[in-house]
Amino acid sequence: MTLWHRLRVSWRRGTDRWLLSLAALALAASLIDPGVMMERSLFDHVIVLDVTQSMNVTDEQIDGQPVSRLAFAKHALRQSLLQLPCGSKVGWAIFTEYRALLLLAPIEVCANLSELRSTLAQIDARMAWSGNSEIAKGLHSAIGIAKQLPDSPSLVFVTDGQEAPPLNAHYRPSFDDKPGEVPGLIVGVGDQLPSPIPKTDPEGQPLGFWRADEVMQTDLRSQGRGASVRGETLADENAGAAAPMLGATPGLEHLSSLREGYLRLLAGEQGMVFLRLQSRERLAAALTSPALAKPASVRTGSRFVLAGLAFCLLLARYAAPWLRKTRVLKK
Repeated sequence: MTLWHRLRVSWRRGTDRWLLSLAALALAASLIDPGVMMERSLFDHVIVLDVTQSMNVTDEQIDGQPVSRLAFAKHALRQSLLQLPCGSKVGWAIFTEYRALLLLAPIEVCANLSELRSTLAQIDARMAWSGNSEIAKGLHSAIGIAKQLPDSPSLVFVTDGQEAPPLNAHYRPSFDDKPGEVPGLIVGVGDQLPSPIPKTDPEGQPLGFWRADEVMQTDLRSQGRGASVRGETLADENAGAAAPMLGATPGLEHLSSLREGYLRLLAGEQGMVFLRLQSRERLAAALTSPALAKPASVRTGSRFVLAGLAFCLLLARYAAPWLRKTRVLKK
């Protein structure tokens, strides 16, 4: 008699005993939780939020209610955290003036979801230490932060793209960043139609809106430089026709709209992807894009699977006699 035949005979004679033994074995294994190593795509982001005054423009909506650009971006980010797989990391930073400032280095999302959400909720315009908003320089600063962080996180730069003061296309700042060295997204927030920019005091209390005569309407270079002799011109004053402004609107700089063209230009120069923020679903999809994924070996717990198997075996143990009895009655 072969071993296989003996096992079959033993199973037929002692089905109940076998089922109980296998259930006990599965239950014991679930307590140990041996786990399984699997290849998964994880994500590591440092997310930079523009907190300059134009981000206070209320041209976005949440559930039909008007909200500021910053509030809309924070709401979408809060929901998107739930779409990142466990093991992924997220950190927060802010941008104002000409540089970014890291607030929280990337931490694991599932174990620190409450901390990430509470920290995000505290980010607002009162953190800004200057009224200037030099987007290109801020993006360069944010790239520098991402380079210095361990594990080489991708960069997510959230802004409306309005340079303040306006930028002259002839004299754009140049950087030595290598396109694509830091992968990531530039996320544009705001409506295409210009709206007034709210004015607030240092405590965030509203003071109306900025007027045209309170805001620099053109860049400093285009205003020219005085000469020592009346009527004298300087060598660079007639250096070719003026190039188009980079999203600037001379005379209307006290109003703000999404500068999508400019942000697309910056994204292309840095080897990044531009996304206009219109829904949290699109943002979550962008944050989990395969282009930003990092393959990693992750231990996946098998406790619930083994416990479920033990339950099914016990169920089969007590259901088997009832099934046999039912078959006999039908005959």
